[in-house]
Amino acid sequence: MTPERRERILSVLNKRQANLTVVLENVEDPHNISAVMRTCDAVGIQEIYVLNNKAPRHKKWGHRSSSSADKWVTAYQFDDLEACVTALRSKYDKIMATHLAHDAVSLYDIDFKGSVALVFGNEHFGVSEEMLAKVDGNFLIPQMGIIKSLNISVACAVSIYEAMRQKMLAGHYDKRGLPEARYNELLEQWGYEEE
Repeated sequence: MTPERRERILSVLNKRQANLTVVLENVEDPHNISAVMRTCDAVGIQEIYVLNNKAPRHKKWGHRSSSSADKWVTAYQFDDLEACVTALRSKYDKIMATHLAHDAVSLYDIDFKGSVALVFGNEHFGVSEEMLAKVDGNFLIPQMGIIKSLNISVACAVSIYEAMRQKMLAGHYDKRGLPEARYNELLEQWGYEEE
């Protein structure tokens, strides 16, 4: 491994954020999932959760749209909503869903300095009622147009870039965010070798 490659891997791992994740519920198009993975990698999200309890489990993601992000981002797949929520609750303090409800808060009012999981739903039906019953709140992305929805990968990108902006201002990217054991596990997985 070249010194440049080693430096790049260490730089990326040092900016990974352990207290932010994305949950994709019954997203049908594997290219949407891949696009989300690519954006997660870009903002330093290491783990995403893919719940398919109303659609078949994805065997592979859309490679072109991921630009091989699936090598660098860990995707956990679930076919049981309760198991997915339990896994999220074990790592994240708050679960927020994109949903146009009367009590939904603006994306810009979420405090991303804490530990947050963001849920994005199916391309046609959004987040399920079952998932909405399990989350801590709903949020929306302010929009000025007639169409009040965005493509899932775009909605996710807008949301997690706002999270990144807040985290950068709070200094989260200035210190290592991953626990030591997870950091070392990823170092080994990514082919980093100490000299």
